[in-house]
Amino acid sequence: MIVGLASPRVASSIDDGLSRIKRLVADAAAHDAEIVCFPEAYLPGLRGQDFEIPAFERDDEFRVLFEVGAYARESRIAVILGLEHISDDGRQIAAFVFDAAGQLLGRQTKNQLDPSEDRFYVPGTTRRVFEVNGVTFGIAICHEGWRYPEAVRWAATRGAKIVFHPSLTGGHRPNGVALASFGSEDAPYYEKAMRCRGIENTIYFASVNYAVPYPEAATALITPSGDCQAYLPYGDEGVLVAEIDIAAATGLIASRYAPTRYQDITAQ
Repeated sequence: MIVGLASPRVASSIDDGLSRIKRLVADAAAHDAEIVCFPEAYLPGLRGQDFEIPAFERDDEFRVLFEVGAYARESRIAVILGLEHISDDGRQIAAFVFDAAGQLLGRQTKNQLDPSEDRFYVPGTTRRVFEVNGVTFGIAICHEGWRYPEAVRWAATRGAKIVFHPSLTGGHRPNGVALASFGSEDAPYYEKAMRCRGIENTIYFASVNYAVPYPEAATALITPSGDCQAYLPYGDEGVLVAEIDIAAATGLIASRYAPTRYQDITAQ
């Protein structure tokens, strides 16, 4: 399968964001990608960061879903869209999945929130896997992929060959680290965590960041052996397109996970 990882700049408005999504979807399709993934809560943008968020209500959510479904259908490519979902319980961070016909297959919510996100969002409570062109995949959103590796293993133990990881690390202000090469010892731990998610499950791990001026991690594709197959230049807007070898994603290590061996010992 050929996958696309789209890294757009922060959207200044809903219209601006939709324009960037449409262009990057078409770009991924032009390079023969079968599926393209966008960053975490790309529209309207992740709250609590160092940039402004446009107003976003349920009518906006419905409009975005309608438009992006049309982009998927026009370009004949599956799309994973990081989007804010307005549920009855409150705002959620979610990833919506469209097939190449533009049909909405479902959504995965962010179930493990970063503590700083509690004032903006409510967590989801369920997980699922998806299938496109015969390939099973999962989604783990930002913090839960970095800090809760069981979110990735959950999908791997259910046949996922790749887990997509919509995220946001870094921002518009300098953070003290100017990244130049993937996995640098001086860089934050994020890229090291990416490699762990791949090798500890023997699957592909695809992490997708915004194109911010001062990123703390690249948009990157990690192989089942934990190597970085490819990554986008730091801070550049664009699409990373790469082919994954489904046969290499055996899920061997994940399949050997034995939760029954972690039972508590009850005092006799």
